Amino acid sequence: MEKVPTRLNVAPVPPDEIFALNGAFFADTHPQKVSLGVGVYRTDDGKPWPLPVVEKAEKQLAQENDLMRHEYTAIEGDVPFLKIARDLMFGFEGGETTQQEAKARIASVQTVAGTGANHLGALFLSHHMKPPTVWLSNPSWANHMTIWELAGVPRKTYPYYHAETRSFDFDGMMSTLENDAQEGDAVLLHACAHNPTGLDPNKEQWIAIADLCERKKLFPFFDSAYQGFASGSVEEDAWAVRYFFNNKPDMEMCVAQSFSKNFGLYGQRTGAFHYVTNRSATSIRDVVVNNLCHLIRGEFSMGPRIGCTIVKKILTSEELTADWHQDLQVMSSRIKSMREALYNELVRLHTPGTWKHIVEQNGMFSYTGLTPKQVYALKDKYHVYLLKSGRASISGLSEKNVAYVSQAIDDVVRNVL
Repeated sequence: MEKVPTRLNVAPVPPDEIFALNGAFFADTHPQKVSLGVGVYRTDDGKPWPLPVVEKAEKQLAQENDLMRHEYTAIEGDVPFLKIARDLMFGFEGGETTQQEAKARIASVQTVAGTGANHLGALFLSHHMKPPTVWLSNPSWANHMTIWELAGVPRKTYPYYHAETRSFDFDGMMSTLENDAQEGDAVLLHACAHNPTGLDPNKEQWIAIADLCERKKLFPFFDSAYQGFASGSVEEDAWAVRYFFNNKPDMEMCVAQSFSKNFGLYGQRTGAFHYVTNRSATSIRDVVVNNLCHLIRGEFSMGPRIGCTIVKKILTSEELTADWHQDLQVMSSRIKSMREALYNELVRLHTPGTWKHIVEQNGMFSYTGLTPKQVYALKDKYHVYLLKSGRASISGLSEKNVAYVSQAIDDVVRNVL
């Protein structure tokens, strides 16, 4: 049979490490296997945790039996939800006049979760701002590189992680952006709970980063994936975004906002993208929304309805909002306690090296400092799964497995170089 030539010019691309690792974990039949790879919240029994407040909202919505619940929304998304998402992110305070002036700077659209918000923002900037370069932290969430590559924007990295001290490399970041970033470049910033390191700038450092962006005319692009989930406080986790917004009103910026972690809506793909104009350019806000809708229409037409309806239901009820804040405390507190438990076990075992960074880091992930060889040994010998970079999802730890994981880490640190 004669072969018909294809017109495609394709080559294999590497599989996504996180999803490949998760697949290997599920295929593993070892009774003591532990998943520290995928970034999802788990209970101390290692099971998913639909937030109790989300279950309450779902029951109320089912009782209401809204006939419109499966209908199309607008291209920009569910407009009441977008106002709620905006207010949650930017935390407006002060008099009504001040609030209206501030809100007039923000163009918001609904997206397919945080990934979709990052993608839409990158695509929008590549079309309409044409940044010469986007600066990503080294390391960063691996998908950031893919998103900006597909948007066609040249990518460079700024130092973020100091391996020897296992700390945030603030001086390296500032020096690189000061010396090498050019006017019009975009800078990707993690709003809180930096993925994968779990290391965030302190408030004084955030202020210095904002000053540098303003002075060098750089464009801040915030990725906010963990608001309320990291510290348990939505205000604390939005501090950097709100500082830039309130204190640099002549600087434009944007925010990709996810509701996957803080509402446990991983599969509902709920997110928003906010473009912030400077205070003298509020007249273009509606044009920005119009152009974002043009991209949305050609790609997915409109955001999913179910997840945003749940968020809207919760955040328009004082009772449910209070319940949500309590659920945030439950999740953030458990992760903090697992950090402490892992650290305490490693200290008890006298595991070589320093492990203080585990409790000094923040949010779901820890950059453990383990080498790729040690990571592979953990998987092959102990069936403990984490990324080859040494990034561990602390949510996968529990009172039942933390001693086992600690013993495994102690073994590979002592015996695998």
